[in-house]
Amino acid sequence: MPNYRRNRVPGGTFFFTVNLYDRTRDLLTRHIQALRDSVQLARQRAPFHIDAWVVLPDHMHCMWTLPPGDAQFPARWQRIKATFSASLPAEGTPSPALAKRGYRGIWQRGYWEHTIRDERDYNVHMDYIHFNPVKHGLVAGPADWPYSTFRRSVARGVYPLGWGGADVSIEAGERAEG
Repeated sequence: MPNYRRNRVPGGTFFFTVNLYDRTRDLLTRHIQALRDSVQLARQRAPFHIDAWVVLPDHMHCMWTLPPGDAQFPARWQRIKATFSASLPAEGTPSPALAKRGYRGIWQRGYWEHTIRDERDYNVHMDYIHFNPVKHGLVAGPADWPYSTFRRSVARGVYPLGWGGADVSIEAGERAEG
């Protein structure tokens, strides 16, 4: 998409999907501490609020709110990806074309981003993030997945502990009483 423009809203809230280049790998969960360290370093250099985050073996979804007047999420993602990549031991070899450009073949280029428009949009994406490990068949309920902000959201009263479990039918954006 040569004409694609990112929607940069200073102080905005954004939903992101970031994928590994090879979706059969499990680098994100296998090297979860390196990923956490990469995010922490990026936040030290350019703060942002983590509204929600889930890390799956081959991709992650998250929602951030940037500080007032700040719309520079691309620089933050660049730092997170570069720091994480540099922390990993060399595994395999990327294609000759990628190797020629110094690319290790860890991340898909870019990421998908969506600007959160209102409270309903926020809730839909929050639910999508936390339900994702269940959707992918990794666990029976969001509380069972260790690489998520779900339990933090439960502690803040956003969700009841059993939300999204196998015995609950949830439409995205709706909170179950429980």
